Amino acid sequence: MNPWNAQWRFPLYLRIWIAVIVAVGVLTFAFGWLWQQNRQQTPEREIIILNQADEVIGQSKVRPTRTPGRGLEFDVEMKDGSTLTVQIPPRPRRPGEGPSGRSWLPRGTTGMLWLLGIVALAVVVGSYPIIRRLTQRLEELRRGVERWGDGDLSTRVEEKGNDEVAFLARRFNHAAERVEVLLQSHKSLLANASHELRSPLARIRMGLELMVPEPSPRSRDEIKRSIAELDQLIDEILLASRLDARESDIGTVEPVDLTGLAAEECAHAGAELELGESDQSVVVPGVAKLLRRIVRNLLENARRYADGPVHVFVQRQGASAILKVCDRGPGVPAAERDRIFEPFYRMKGASEREGGVGLGLALVQSIAQRHHGSVRCEDNPGGGACFIVTLPCN
Repeated sequence: MNPWNAQWRFPLYLRIWIAVIVAVGVLTFAFGWLWQQNRQQTPEREIIILNQADEVIGQSKVRPTRTPGRGLEFDVEMKDGSTLTVQIPPRPRRPGEGPSGRSWLPRGTTGMLWLLGIVALAVVVGSYPIIRRLTQRLEELRRGVERWGDGDLSTRVEEKGNDEVAFLARRFNHAAERVEVLLQSHKSLLANASHELRSPLARIRMGLELMVPEPSPRSRDEIKRSIAELDQLIDEILLASRLDARESDIGTVEPVDLTGLAAEECAHAGAELELGESDQSVVVPGVAKLLRRIVRNLLENARRYADGPVHVFVQRQGASAILKVCDRGPGVPAAERDRIFEPFYRMKGASEREGGVGLGLALVQSIAQRHHGSVRCEDNPGGGACFIVTLPCN
């Protein structure tokens, strides 16, 4: 499951950028609030009024207040009991401050807040390309990992720079190359070994036919059965190897009559075919021999574990084709319904049963997935198991 597609969320670069904006905004408002508090807490100053004889005619401790357009004002108590208002006008405008002699930036607390806002805007705008450049490389690395995880083992990411992201890209490319080489070696070994096993099997079969004196019918049948099982195992290993290689050619995809194909296999296996409410054939795009293998493996699995009747259902539900094979066997415990599709996995006690190497259901799942479908196991009402294959229709 891909969490990136599971739910919508902001890309990484937007989240980092928003974090920068929030941090700059908080710092700006905090600094402005502290500046305002500091302006409101102007310390008291002692004001002394002298006459021409340098005699003190008025003295007072005051807290100056700034009045817009009038400068500083404060009141001083005189010796005769009167109050004198002293005003210090604002600084005259300097030449060249603007067409009208006024500065483009207000002075005082308002000017400081404007300056902080401009600095914050500059930080926000200037940080965007830096953050975007960094996260673009991370997004490229993420897309490469996703493609590699989807099965494209030849995927490599671009290595540029000398930072941590470049180091991570180099390590990923190195690991991806090692994994690809190991898997290719494994597939090559598996294919060669399976191919080489056919030669001794053919010689054993020929020697059995020419054996003099002939073995007993029971021994002959046992040898033939063992050879058939080995031949089936080799065939299934080869097919599993081809299906596991996503780049391999599995055949020509064409419209396949799933209803007719199931009817032929049911006739050979003695199973009962039941169609949906519509009498029309269900047609799916796929490789005919592989879809036939799905039906055949499911029927063989049902016959191997059940002695009663086997029912096959083929119907269309919306844009999907449903193939269901149900038996009256012992069923599959809920805890093992996922594991039975693993290669060479067999339930407890199944190894003593005749036939079966544990690859049949694994092939069914691989073929269904290569056709963009799925397979699952459910309980059959009344006892037994139902294997349900879902495939996209035309």
